[in-house]
Amino acid sequence: MSVIKLLSPRLANQIAAGEVVERPASVLKELVENALDASAGQIDVDVEQGGVKLIRVRDNGSGIGAADLPLALSRHATSKISSLDDLEAVASLGFRGEALASISSVSRLALTSRTEQQDAASRVEVEGREMEARISPAAHPVGTTVEVRDLFFNTPARRKFLRTEKTEFNHLEECLRRQALGRFDTGFTLRHNQKVVQNLRPAASQLDRERRIGALCGQKFIDNAVVIDAEATGLRLWGWVALPTFSRSQADLQYFFVNNRVIRDRLVAHAVRQAYRDVLYNNRHPAFVLYLEVDPATVDVNVHPTKHEVRFRDGRLVHDFIFRTLHKALADVRPDDHFRGAMAQSGADGTAMDSPVTGPATGQLPAPAASPFAGHRPQPAQKTWEARDQMAFYQSLNQGGGVQTPLPVEPAAESGLQSVPASGLLEAAPTRPSSDGDEPPLGYAVAQLHGIYILAQSHQGMIVVDMHAAHERITYERMKLALAAQDLKSQPLLVPLSLAVSQKEAALAESHGEELLRLGLLIERIGPETIAVRQLPALLRGADAEQLVRDVLADLIEHGQSDRVEAVTHELLGTMACHGSVRANRQLTIPEMNALLRDMEATERSGQCNHGRPTWTLLTLAELDKLFLRGR
Repeated sequence: MSVIKLLSPRLANQIAAGEVVERPASVLKELVENALDASAGQIDVDVEQGGVKLIRVRDNGSGIGAADLPLALSRHATSKISSLDDLEAVASLGFRGEALASISSVSRLALTSRTEQQDAASRVEVEGREMEARISPAAHPVGTTVEVRDLFFNTPARRKFLRTEKTEFNHLEECLRRQALGRFDTGFTLRHNQKVVQNLRPAASQLDRERRIGALCGQKFIDNAVVIDAEATGLRLWGWVALPTFSRSQADLQYFFVNNRVIRDRLVAHAVRQAYRDVLYNNRHPAFVLYLEVDPATVDVNVHPTKHEVRFRDGRLVHDFIFRTLHKALADVRPDDHFRGAMAQSGADGTAMDSPVTGPATGQLPAPAASPFAGHRPQPAQKTWEARDQMAFYQSLNQGGGVQTPLPVEPAAESGLQSVPASGLLEAAPTRPSSDGDEPPLGYAVAQLHGIYILAQSHQGMIVVDMHAAHERITYERMKLALAAQDLKSQPLLVPLSLAVSQKEAALAESHGEELLRLGLLIERIGPETIAVRQLPALLRGADAEQLVRDVLADLIEHGQSDRVEAVTHELLGTMACHGSVRANRQLTIPEMNALLRDMEATERSGQCNHGRPTWTLLTLAELDKLFLRGR
């Protein structure tokens, strides 16, 4: 008697449903993707009881012919691929041909459709285990409507794992949010228990797209977002990334699309995390909505049944492109970029930290505005320390002392400003330019508060600057430039460090020897499972060498590259910059304060310190008027 038996179509579909249909949101995802693949310009979704009782998706797409309706509910039946070549360059969202068959095996499903060539529509119905399609004529415009009722009615064990109606609807709403973010050319409506929750029109223009982003992700996100649009080597990355000071306690506002397909990918997550590395506050998460366009033949979307994961043919190229694009965009943000467009309210509702704010992110970032103090901005040649200055700085740290990097002092005659007297009272207000157009982005210093904050005035309102945090960023960026100009020097170890590793790690260290040497690491393989570390970066001579090497090898295994040395080096530079910046209670003159403001306007990432804290914030005139009830 044969032990191996062929599964019945019904049981096979229910097994497939376990992979595809996890909850009502999984059903909605498959149905909306089918509608988008049918070139729908409008998709209407109605759900009841969190989608358990009813999920209805109606579209105005191309429709399905009457003869194809029963076949559409069959397993492994699809119109989207027909050969292996199609599978290797998938351009549609759905292509497995399992969704409708799997959904119909655990629900009561009705599909009504009509093509443009037909005079009347047809309706097909199936009900769970019976799996017998019943076809009848129906009234329906061109397009398709799919109704899924009583989900898991015939698999009560699966139904027990569903959550409350509110929780399931939240998942449904998130699913539709992702689809709406991925297809701006399509309109969407969502109703829950006959109540309209979302009504999104097609968004053709940049302004309409940003309105949709604001409606789906919150207006504060788009107010604090930087526009991204870059192309290189057949790749295009565009979208919106939030300023580092607009961070989240969870990774709940991160949307990444590859050819309009929303994905979760470790390679992408690592690239984004690396771009935000030294500008994000501890345990905070960046927010972004990004779109990557690639040749479909260079990405494999047939990795996971739910199609949430992809595999890139050249993952390293994609990783580097994403990292460099975001890194440059965040570095190019200057204080004057925060004042473009309408001013959003500063402060947060718990989702973003108190931070400077920016207007609607329309267009590319402008270059930093010219300043009356441009002559005092550090030029590239001035940003590199002399060797003797660096040596003195390092020695002072090794002796346990701290060195304050002197601020450039601006002659009062040139600035037109008067110094603050010893009493701390302002003798005369700073001379303002003839027009706001000549005013620098951070305005002009007027006073120092408690030896910690600089108060500046601009036509926007009052700007408060944390002088230590601001100078810490300026010093840190200058130190990074100095280090880059001199390259990363290596220092031989008196006694080589021998490490026991796996054969894979040893082979990786051997094959990546030149790359590791560029990082300042000289590693040799001395046995099948043994390596010897002979050189380390001179700047990291006090670091835990064993842990550093093991982390580097772990990164090479997972990502094909490592930035551990750079990360540890920058962490050390950040510590040095913190000790080398102006401290609290140091009294600054008005010219010194203005010199610091001008340096902030010229320095990359000056909106936050090395630890991710904001360096300045703005109280607009409207907010000040509100505080004092003016105009009421």
